[in-house]
Parts: sequence; structure tokens; C-alpha cells
Amino acid sequence: MEQGSAREGARPAYAPGAFPYAPGSARVPEDRLPGNRVPEQARGRQGEEEQARGEHTHSEPPTPRAVRRHSVRGQVLDALRAALVDGELVPGQVYSAPALGARFGVSATPVREAMQRLAVEGAVEVVPNRGFRVTERGPRELAELAEVRALIEVPVMLGLARTVPAHRWSVLRPLAEATVAAAAVGDRAAYAESDRAFHRAVLTLSGNEQLVTIADELHRRSQWPLVAGPATRRAELLADAAEHTALLDALIAQDLNVVQALVREHFTGADG
Repeated sequence: MEQGSAREGARPAYAPGAFPYAPGSARVPEDRLPGNRVPEQARGRQGEEEQARGEHTHSEPPTPRAVRRHSVRGQVLDALRAALVDGELVPGQVYSAPALGARFGVSATPVREAMQRLAVEGAVEVVPNRGFRVTERGPRELAELAEVRALIEVPVMLGLARTVPAHRWSVLRPLAEATVAAAAVGDRAAYAESDRAFHRAVLTLSGNEQLVTIADELHRRSQWPLVAGPATRRAELLADAAEHTALLDALIAQDLNVVQALVREHFTGADG
């Protein structure tokens, strides 16, 4: 067959010697050939000229570009997510990027970019010429999210309970304790973050990155407040956090019945 083979006498495109510095190349760089050496002083001037033209040598890589704007956008996004969980951004209300920017001490641009991200996630919707309206959610949507999460996570956790050794579960104990600490002070935003961190760590043991991403997105959506719903009380957060440590104990003991019951109950709780 002609395709995929080199004709006799033709040099393959990436054969040794095709490029001056290719490994195994027999070709010698021209400046090392007899009579073609570049004097040290001339090489120094050549390097200065390259730097003057904005060129960089291998020993001096170019300075990385600043990423400050993206960092600000990320911080604003985190702040907006915390405000959503805390109920500071009220479902049904419209908020403008300039007003929120003044609140956070930044320009409207990173706020608008962060809000666009929240719109993709379904937390807000764009209102032309006005800003962004916080999505209104009811109990039915929360129940549907809990059902979908259970369909995904329950079989995964049962499978992990059968195969993951006890010492690997013990490593997750600090994450479970972090949820208890956040619940103890009634910090709903911190609890939401630590809650998702715990669930991500558990599901990561499955080795399925797509599953972790999808489950985390569903989890985040389940944490948004309901329309006119009561604020989550500290006692409810503490009860929810206690289920994390109980779940770890059941996973270590490979008690599949308790694992299944705890996970399903956890999803129907206040911030599960």
C-alpha cells in the first residue's frame, strides 16, 4: 500500500536530520561549523539586539500576563454565590451590575461577567436593559433535584462502600468536621461550600470526573433558597452536618443499608 509508507529515497518529514536540533540529527548547527563560529562578543551583541526587538531566549522566558481581572471575576462570583445561599439576593428581585459593583467595590464589568456565569448555571436570568433577576424556585424543583441526585449518588456510594478500604474514608474526616464547624456558627455560605467539598471528595473516589462535575452542579442548584422560604436554622444545619460523619462511619463499616438510608435522607434535608 502506498499510503502510510515512505517511497524509496524520500526522507520522512520528521526523520533525523530534517531539523537542525532534532535528536539524533547528523546535521551540525552552522555556527559550529569550522569558519562559521560567531565570536563571543558578537553573540552578546546579537542577544542584546534580540532583547531590544522583544525576543526572548530560552534562559529568559517571557513574563506571564497578568490575570488580575479573572481573579476579581472569580472573587465576585464566589461572593454572589454566597449571597444567593444566604438569601441576600432575593428570588424574583432584579439587580443591576453597576449597583452590585458598587456594593463589592469593583467595576460593573466583573459583576456582569460573573452574573453571566450564574445565568448559565440557572441561578439568575438576564433582564434586558435592567440587569439580572434571581431565579424563583419552588419545593417541586427542590424535590426533583433531590430525586436526580439520589439516582446518581446512591448507587455510586454503595459501590464505593464495597470496594474502598477504611483508611481512605478516614482521610475525609476533616471535610466532614468542616461542615459541622460551619453549621455550629450558622454560616450558611460556608456550610454550602464545605458540604459540596465533602460530597465531591466522596464521589472523586469513583474516578469518574464527569459524574463528579454533574453531581456538583446539581448539588449547587439544590442549595439556592426557595421563594419566600424560611431561612435555614442552625439546628437544621447541625443535623445535616451530623449526617456526614454518620455516613463516613457507615462507609467504613460497609453497612450498605445505612449508607443508602443516610444518603437519601441527606438529599431531602435543608442543604443536603
